[in-house]
Amino acid sequence: MPAPTSTSAALPATRLLKIQEVSAETGLTPRSIRYYEEVGLLEPAARSEGAYRLYDASDLERLRTIKELRDEAGFSLAQIGQLLEDEAARERNRERFRTSHDPTERRALINDARARVERQIETLEAKAQRLAAMIDAARDRRRHLDEHLAELEGGPDPHPDRRGHGR
Repeated sequence: MPAPTSTSAALPATRLLKIQEVSAETGLTPRSIRYYEEVGLLEPAARSEGAYRLYDASDLERLRTIKELRDEAGFSLAQIGQLLEDEAARERNRERFRTSHDPTERRALINDARARVERQIETLEAKAQRLAAMIDAARDRRRHLDEHLAELEGGPDPHPDRRGHGR
């Protein structure tokens, strides 16, 4: 999963931002931010006395990650939700693993983490296969255009079976 990126100075751990400030920091619209909350991708750190959503530095990083996965990697919101949940579960399991001395529990935690990583690999490989197919199709289009250029230079007609085509 891509590492979160930050385009601005780090937000102090105790400072909370309203949605408009978060929007300016992340480049996401307030509506998108609210929608991510509605679908469970984000939970604001707090609410003000006036019930305004308030966000902390970890929320900003999560939003940047969501935006990166959506815009740069082309994942659906459902896929993003699964990737984020798997990462959160792996972190919880990591903490439990460090404190547990029970081999059975530790084995179960490792198996759960491994299954989550396998699911991430499957998601990423499926995306890579779709991208590879799109690249192949674009190369085919480029090859076809190159054939037309060659025809204009006196080469063979790329569509000899079509009537009324070409010269």
